[in-house]
Amino acid sequence: MSKETLEWLNANTLIGYTAARGTAWHYRASMQDEEANHYPGPVPVDDVRRRLFSWEALSRPIYVEDPVTGGLSTVPERQAIVRSDTGHVMGIFSDAYEPHPYVEWLVNTISRLLDDDLSIGSAGLLKGGAVAWVSVEVPENITTPEGVEFRPHLIGATSFDGSLATTFKRVVTNVVCDNTMAAGLAEHGQQLKIKHSKHSKLRLNEARDALNIVYQVADDFAEQVKRLCETSVSDRQWAAFLDEFAPMPDERGRSRSLAENKRQVFNRMWRHDDRVSPWAGSGWGVVQAVNTYVHHEQTVRGACRAERNALRTVTGGVDDLDRETTRLLEKVLGRPVLSPSA
Repeated sequence: MSKETLEWLNANTLIGYTAARGTAWHYRASMQDEEANHYPGPVPVDDVRRRLFSWEALSRPIYVEDPVTGGLSTVPERQAIVRSDTGHVMGIFSDAYEPHPYVEWLVNTISRLLDDDLSIGSAGLLKGGAVAWVSVEVPENITTPEGVEFRPHLIGATSFDGSLATTFKRVVTNVVCDNTMAAGLAEHGQQLKIKHSKHSKLRLNEARDALNIVYQVADDFAEQVKRLCETSVSDRQWAAFLDEFAPMPDERGRSRSLAENKRQVFNRMWRHDDRVSPWAGSGWGVVQAVNTYVHHEQTVRGACRAERNALRTVTGGVDDLDRETTRLLEKVLGRPVLSPSA
């Protein structure tokens, strides 16, 4: 990871509850300003406003050079969304696009809904400020009888580059490996989305319902972990799963070498990695192995790992990954795992 990326993460993310989950892997004391970006407890709402969202997203007209006169002509029905502090162009849209200011949509709404049991656990900016998130969390980690320690939370996220509607969704952080995981593998629709269109608005009762989901996450996720831990996966079934997830090409060459290397990493984690091996031989071990591999081992192209992981969290890539893992596992086992009849 480049020094510039590390500097961005240390200056443009705020990480709370480090007394419960430890520091983020990108933390560098030498890159901190006068104020550290890590907090032993919750992240204060005012700090999110002041340190991350003190600028505005402005709509500006777009001009092109006239090839005949050499002057500038306005592009009709188009606008650029730029940062007020740096002038950075975050996105170009039709005039029907309505930006959702971070303070209004991600801070003010959430701060009106927070109670004694919920606080801001993290917040940050990605892609030069074009994407932002705020995470609402409970103060304490939760540990299941199977030894899985996690933190349930709800993420509010939006963008100024067109990549993301304003979204509130429930997720889980697996503390042992600092992975984000899907809170409900067997279900969809656990999120609220509002498009960036004229007259779009977030009704307070909808946001309240979304935040209430945080209280349901712990029980739902713990039950999911229980079912997966009770699902036995033999050595033969683990090998069959790898055949599905990382198929081995018949012909020798680069593709076969890549598949062999991937399988070696998976087998190492399955047998020796503390983030996976305690649950080897179970469905939970399979889900944990794939999630950990993608978060921490898989080659990342076109972005830094931390930004890639954060974007996957807010856009739903994490949910898709965990659900696809479960689908492949059920295919190998020949039976459902998480359905009531499992």
